[in-house]
Amino acid sequence: MFLTIKKIPKKSWSSKNPFNLRPKLITIFFLVFGLTLFGAGEGLLIVSFTGASPWSVLAQGISLNTDISVGLVTFMVSVSVLFLWIFLKQKPGLGTLFNILIIATMIDVCIIFVPTPEIYFNKLLLAIASVLLVGLGTGFYLIANLGPGPRDGLMTGLQRKTNFPIASVRAFLEISVVSIGWYLGGTVGIGTLLFAFGIGPAVALGLYLVGKFFN
Repeated sequence: MFLTIKKIPKKSWSSKNPFNLRPKLITIFFLVFGLTLFGAGEGLLIVSFTGASPWSVLAQGISLNTDISVGLVTFMVSVSVLFLWIFLKQKPGLGTLFNILIIATMIDVCIIFVPTPEIYFNKLLLAIASVLLVGLGTGFYLIANLGPGPRDGLMTGLQRKTNFPIASVRAFLEISVVSIGWYLGGTVGIGTLLFAFGIGPAVALGLYLVGKFFN
């Protein structure tokens, strides 16, 4: 059962070391492909206009209580999460850098080229698709093993410390983050809740599917 997955699968195209500056071409391909799907999913959630992601809600809530811009708060939160990596013994890599560049680019692409549906039901479908895309993209890029992004590194680091299933760890993080953000005054929509409660199982499903069908 994919919900019980605790470890990132290793495939023939997985890098042996996250800090690998000369990975195989196939490894780079799956890394970029996964992050492209991930970024598209993040972008579709924004386009759906059903609510921001949990970490954006947290940034908004902190911003409302500190008079610091949402963008700057987002940066500060990311740096803080990276600082936690020290205690979790999490290693960065090319994937950590690619994570920032590719996801940001794909969000902009989606905002420019994907129209927001007029019917609310279709907006919900778009939000659900965004969660599934982020989950599948996460599966590809984490299995490439070239280093996670800040939040995924927090997830995998905590998983190793607790030995809980990845789905449970990710769900705990996202639900905690959105709860704090909402308490601080951040705006929560149905898309936010779909992401918070759905991304843990979606990531686990992505890891299972990629691990099973992409040797």
